[in-house]
Amino acid sequence: MTKYNITEKKEKEAHYRSLVNPKLMDEMKEKINRIIVMEKKYLDKDYSAKKLAEDLGTNTRYISAVVNVRFHMNYTSFINKFRIEEAMAILVDRRYQKLRMEEVSDMVGFSNRQSFYASFFKMMKMTPRQFRLQHLALHPGEVIKPAKPTKAVKATKKTAKKASKKKSSKK
Repeated sequence: MTKYNITEKKEKEAHYRSLVNPKLMDEMKEKINRIIVMEKKYLDKDYSAKKLAEDLGTNTRYISAVVNVRFHMNYTSFINKFRIEEAMAILVDRRYQKLRMEEVSDMVGFSNRQSFYASFFKMMKMTPRQFRLQHLALHPGEVIKPAKPTKAVKATKKTAKKASKKKSSKK
């Protein structure tokens, strides 16, 4: 007796996909590209398939059908692909080297760091941090040296050291 019932995943063909006229699909593909890519709506966390459908004067079923048939992925994967590409550009840009991953995630339209990491790993087979470090290893001249701490930061560090010394001396 086998422990797991593993079956091969079968490709499902949704009936409504075949009902959309191919010429209409091509037109919608161009419109979707214009809105999502050219207008960079993928950067908007709240831009859903429903909002895209409203902008195009159609329904989410048509959006889903066009994205599935013409782009060979679902709507979320389609949007995340552009977000990850944008994140990759930010991660290797010298101007943004000091940004934390949460800030990069927010800039490219992800609602949280976890979904950013999961999508990035799914697409690139490495974490965003690994991607940045790999790029910096290949291009060491692009590393920006950290700025010197300000007087306020130095004062805060001294205060923290004094406080930790007082705690350790009391024990």
